[in-house]
Amino acid sequence: VQLQASGGGLVQPGESLRLSCAASGLFFAISDMGWYRQAPGKQRELVAIITRDGNTNYGDSVKGRFTISRDNAKRMVYLVMNSLKPEDTAVYYCNRGAAWGQGTLVTVSS
Repeated sequence: VQLQASGGGLVQPGESLRLSCAASGLFFAISDMGWYRQAPGKQRELVAIITRDGNTNYGDSVKGRFTISRDNAKRMVYLVMNSLKPEDTAVYYCNRGAAWGQGTLVTVSS
């Protein structure tokens, strides 16, 4: 399994970004997929999970602002991030089971 995250960048507070994760390997459609993030000096934390059935779960700090989705035909997972805050600054990682992508940096700063 390989995971390739993309879409990070520098944005101002209040703006939006969409992260993408391309997944290789078998059984994507029956796998739970997730986004995690790690800010400097902090532990990695859950951002959002989407199950094989399309059910979603979010970290408390992003509820109502972020949306996770998946396209099984394209083997893609997305994270739409709205109303970004400086505290959302982190490296965002795509996850599938024990596999992790390389991360994409999101910086929210004025």
